[in-house]
Amino acid sequence: MANSYKELLREREALELKIKEAREKELAEAITRVRALIDEYELTQQDVFPPARAARSASAGTKVAPKYRDPATGQTWTGRGKPPRWIQGQDREQFAI
Repeated sequence: MANSYKELLREREALELKIKEAREKELAEAITRVRALIDEYELTQQDVFPPARAARSASAGTKVAPKYRDPATGQTWTGRGKPPRWIQGQDREQFAI
């Protein structure tokens, strides 16, 4: 016959306690192994946790003013990236803003 709700709750509490104890024991063992490796190889904090890559520049991701405008449609282009079709193969000076 199936266990009652209260019995299952008691079993869950006992299991959670066993899980917590096992984790604490294994965590202590892992820390001991890590410390031994750090001592053995004379590792520094920078060796184990290198600094994050340089932050993006303050101007990264900011909008750039358009340099060219299509007089027919009013569309603009900053001059960066792939040129739009309306300016491809043409003298860009005629579209300069």
